[in-house]
Amino acid sequence: MEDRVYRCLNPVGMQPPVKTFPLAPRLDTLDGKTIHMSICGEADIWVPLEKKLKAGYPNVNWTVKKRYHIVPMELSEEERKTTDAVILGVCW
Repeated sequence: MEDRVYRCLNPVGMQPPVKTFPLAPRLDTLDGKTIHMSICGEADIWVPLEKKLKAGYPNVNWTVKKRYHIVPMELSEEERKTTDAVILGVCW
């Protein structure tokens, strides 16, 4: 038994590096900004996250749309004009 050697391979394999780039420039500050959260799926993850973000960033104007379906709700044209950032999450 002691002379047996087991060899295991990582099932993930070797992943090539991925180049990332931002879709929009970073906000200089979150204070006074309007951040929209579009929440899809089960509430067991999003309810605590929403509470934590609102408590941790009290100077942010939060808007939230919740939908218990895996397709997020789109922002209206007016919401797009007045929103500085979006947090989109899908969980189920």
